[in-house]
Amino acid sequence: MNIDSMMSDNALLLEIGHRLSRRRVELALTQVDLAREAGVAKRTLERVEAGESTQTTNLIRILRSLNLLDAVTAAIPESGPRPMDLLQLKGKERQRVSAKKNVQQPQSRWSWGDES
Repeated sequence: MNIDSMMSDNALLLEIGHRLSRRRVELALTQVDLAREAGVAKRTLERVEAGESTQTTNLIRILRSLNLLDAVTAAIPESGPRPMDLLQLKGKERQRVSAKKNVQQPQSRWSWGDES
């Protein structure tokens, strides 16, 4: 199954769990072996493979043990400043984002409509 932006969170977690399970089997690791190597409980690994939610640190430990951390780098590439940002910020790195200045304000004050 392809992962796309239209998938629900639960469907995405289920697909990720399935892929991790397939990778574990490809490497001929039992759940006990992988859990031990990753430093997580076997039940935690079972939950991840079943598509249940987990802590990010547990997922990173499992990915590291399955030699999949490079996939994280590919999925979330390091981004640098754009050339125009470098010129405008004089070489400094942008730290925060401010609200857009051209936001139109409503013409009248909002109300429930039951005021007299």
